[in-house]
This record gives sequence, C-alpha cells and structure tokens, in this order.
Amino acid sequence: MFHESRSKSVNLYNVCAAARWTWLMFMCIIIIFLNGVKGRGLLRLRPCMDDVTLKMTSRKIIVVDGSGSGKYYYKYIQDAIDSIPDGNQDWVVIHVNKGIYREKVRIGREKSHIFLRGSGRTKTAIFWSQTSENNYHSSTFKVEANDFIAFGISFKNEAPTGIANSWHNQSVAAYVGGDRVAFYSCGFYSSHNTLLDHQGRHYYDRCYIQGAIDVIFGHARSVFHECEIFVVADKRIEIQGSVTGHGGSCSKDEKTGFVFLKGRIYGIGEAFLGRPRGEHSRVVFANTYMSKTVRPQGWTDWNHHGSLKNVYHGEYKCHGPGSSMEGRAPWLHKLTAQQAAPYLSTDFIHGKQWLLA
Repeated sequence: MFHESRSKSVNLYNVCAAARWTWLMFMCIIIIFLNGVKGRGLLRLRPCMDDVTLKMTSRKIIVVDGSGSGKYYYKYIQDAIDSIPDGNQDWVVIHVNKGIYREKVRIGREKSHIFLRGSGRTKTAIFWSQTSENNYHSSTFKVEANDFIAFGISFKNEAPTGIANSWHNQSVAAYVGGDRVAFYSCGFYSSHNTLLDHQGRHYYDRCYIQGAIDVIFGHARSVFHECEIFVVADKRIEIQGSVTGHGGSCSKDEKTGFVFLKGRIYGIGEAFLGRPRGEHSRVVFANTYMSKTVRPQGWTDWNHHGSLKNVYHGEYKCHGPGSSMEGRAPWLHKLTAQQAAPYLSTDFIHGKQWLLA
C-alpha cells in the first residue's frame, strides 16, 4: 500500500509539473500575427505578462541543445537556421536551450520570420572571437533577414583588445541589417565596438550592451527602450569611450537615428554620449539615467571631418550625475516637450505597424 500510494503521488507530481511547464511555455513563447506591413506584424514581446494574449495561428518549433540529444534537436544554431526553407513566410521558433554556443551565426536575407528564443541572456549565449578590418566580417551574429525576433540570448565577441586605431579593434558582437527586427532581454558584449546597427527599423527592449568606442554604431532607425549601456573606457585612444556613433550620411530626409528611452548609462572611466559618423547623424536620449561616466561635454566631433550643421544630437529630461546640460557641446539640441514628442514612442520606427505596444 505504501509503495502504491507513493507511486500515485509521484505520478500526480509529474502531471502537475508537466502542466506547469506547458503553461510557462505558452506564456513565454508568444507570437501574434497582426495586420501590419504586407499583412504581417510582429509582437512587442513581454514574456510572461498577464495582459498578453496568446494567438498562435501557424508555427513550427525547432530545438537546439549543445548535446544534440533528442530526435528533433540540433546541436548547432546555424544548422537549425539552415534547415528552414528559403523564402519561408510562416513563423519558426528556434528554442535554444541554456549553454554557450561557440559558433558564428548568420540569418541570411532569405530566412525571414524567425523567432530565436534563448533561456535568458545569462543562460544562453553565442560566443566567437574574431577581429577583422571589416566590421561585418568580425561579427559573431548577423541578421540580414526581415521580420526577426530574439529573446533571452546574448551575443559576444570575446576577441581581446588589439592595437589602438587599427583593424585589430574591429570585433563586433552583432550585425543587424534587416527591417522589422526586435530584440528583447538580450545581451551584446565586446571590448570595443559592439553593436553594428546597420540599417532598417529595429527595436531593443531591456537589453544590456557593453563596449568601449562606438558601443552602438551604424545608420539604422532604432529605438532602445529601457536598455543598459555599460562603457569600459579605452585609455589608449583620445576619445576613450563613446556610447554611439550614428552615421546618417545621406540626407536629413532619411530620418534614421538612434533613440534611447528610459535606459541607463554607466561604466568604468569616462565616455561621451556619442560622436557623428556622418553629416546627418541623429541620436536622442530621453528620460535616461546618466552616471558620472558621461563626460560633462556629452558629445564630441572626434574624427569627424565634415560639417556639424545637420548633426542632430538631442537630450530631453535625462537625470543622474552625468545629465547636466551645462557645458554640453555647442551643437546639442536641448529639446522641449514639443521637440521631443516624435522620439518618445515607437512611432519613430512605425512601431504600430509591426510591434504590439
């Protein structure tokens, strides 16, 4: 009787555990198809939130595990990506189990509608170590496809700091070149220039980004919501540290730029908020905490040889010991509420068309 009762208790426990796991999976793997661009949209993902309704109309799940065990498991992330047919238009969830995956990963233009889901940015990571004279080639992770989501995963280029002012310092963690791309609770790590936010409309929510010079650079149109940026100053170089290096070299009508909302900037040593890498560079910080890591000047034109007339660097209602706008660079736009309004929501990236607000 004792053994029978114990057996029933164990079975009941297993059933309950399975039920709990199923519920968590349903709450945390969320894909909603909305009427958006070309009839498709992406979800503004906030995992495990009670106000998010699960509506999965079509999906396929692929599992990646470093052990490669299991009938439907892949050992490498790239193999899982390669298994998806080119031109795919139905969402595919690639669930990456916890672990460190030492591989370079590329999601090419033909591989759209992929949801790369990790087990948490401190548990699932893609590592590589490479420097190159070309930022694209050095990237540990590349996404060139449209309609892509990543959640709970970190990307790291662990190449050591090389020779100052040379290609030995080009060690990018991630290259983002697709349109309608979103990262949620992800991490990006490098000892130099970390996130090449190249082109397209992108959304980063509660991500952690760490680097030194041009931690985030490129000429994309992106919103960074509640993100943490940690700058480790490189004292071998005059600039030492800079959070951004936005391009925007085409025209003022291009309307690209980086917008930071409600995030945090801190680090080791001193750093600038940004420098222009083009004559139409656009960067705005709003409601952002700035530690004393941020230099009083705020912005620099280091290594910029063009005009500053069309550079748009703005700040609005930031706080913290590094947020004082006294002594800021002369080209800074000290934004009023009206001037800041276009940058205070995902409207800057047309988010209502492809993100669930």
